[in-house]
Amino acid sequence: MMYLAASLAILVTLGLALARAIMGPTVFDRIAAINMFGTKTVLLIAVLAFWSGRMDVLDIALTYALINFIGVIAVLRLIAHEDFHSCNDEPIKSAKVDQG
Repeated sequence: MMYLAASLAILVTLGLALARAIMGPTVFDRIAAINMFGTKTVLLIAVLAFWSGRMDVLDIALTYALINFIGVIAVLRLIAHEDFHSCNDEPIKSAKVDQG
């Protein structure tokens, strides 16, 4: 019964995070909502793993958490710098290669 209540509460917060991701109003609100959606998904997978007694599913939850973290960092970097490859604030200009 406790796992069912926890699952329902997580599903409600997933819905709220999805609503915030759709409504915005800024891109950073949407990114934070998507990050929260990913975190709540990890929690839901963990609760379902404990409920079913299959602890090997927790590895999937941890992998999903890492992918969520890396994805959010990549999107934030893309929005902040408009380039994945630069290390400073200005984008790197690619050198032209002579094809002759």
